Amino acid sequence: MKTLLLTALSAAVLFVSSQAIGAEKSAREIVEQAELNAYYSGDDGRSAARMIIIDNQSREQMRQFTILRKDQEDGGVQDMMIFFSRPADVRDTVFRVVKRVNDDDDRWLYLPDLDLVKRISAGDKRTSFVGSHFFYEDVSGRDTALDSYEILSEDDEKYVLKGTPKDPDKVEFSYYKVVIDKEYMLPVESTFYNDSGEAYRKMEVLEIETVQGYPTVTHSRISDLGNGGKTEMQFRFMQYDIGLPDSIFSERSLRNPPAEWLQLRD
Repeated sequence: MKTLLLTALSAAVLFVSSQAIGAEKSAREIVEQAELNAYYSGDDGRSAARMIIIDNQSREQMRQFTILRKDQEDGGVQDMMIFFSRPADVRDTVFRVVKRVNDDDDRWLYLPDLDLVKRISAGDKRTSFVGSHFFYEDVSGRDTALDSYEILSEDDEKYVLKGTPKDPDKVEFSYYKVVIDKEYMLPVESTFYNDSGEAYRKMEVLEIETVQGYPTVTHSRISDLGNGGKTEMQFRFMQYDIGLPDSIFSERSLRNPPAEWLQLRD
């Protein structure tokens, strides 16, 4: 009888464990699909973008730039370059990223006034991107392998998931909640919480358009819930699968931008 009881208990434990593993896998699959849709649409892409930075006294600054992006593999290594054009104090500044999976991204910032290429260390990836409320990590996307996930709720329109960092000492947040739209399979809201359980930072998607068959975020906002500041990001002239050559994504392009690929039109 004792043996039968132990066997039954073991089977129950195995069943519960397998259910938990299945739930985690399901949550991760949702997140990974959302990441593919958000950051890997098409083999490459080009877009004009504008950031409006608003501080807690409602003072505004603007940053205008062009983004070039090429995937070396779907969901894997990705090259990205951002070429700033306005205002004058950031003109000709260039940001370059080599996005990696299960490893730190490589990031460089070219400062034309100093003719200096500055490497952005992994420890600085969650700091302000050119004075905005976006972080460097927000630009290329956080590696999903850095966090564990669980599904908090689900309805006909959305999933709500909780993400918890596997190495909490490397980030400033304790956890975050992300809302993923089921129709587009895109993250449309992410709220970050500190160790006290207080929400302090929020990302919201304000507009989505379908471009060449790909659901694409065209307007988003990051808000600092502590001091009231925020930054809005708007995209236009978006194009996918334009045949960007690998040679663009190099140190040479930091000082000599590929002008022929920066001409934008509808």
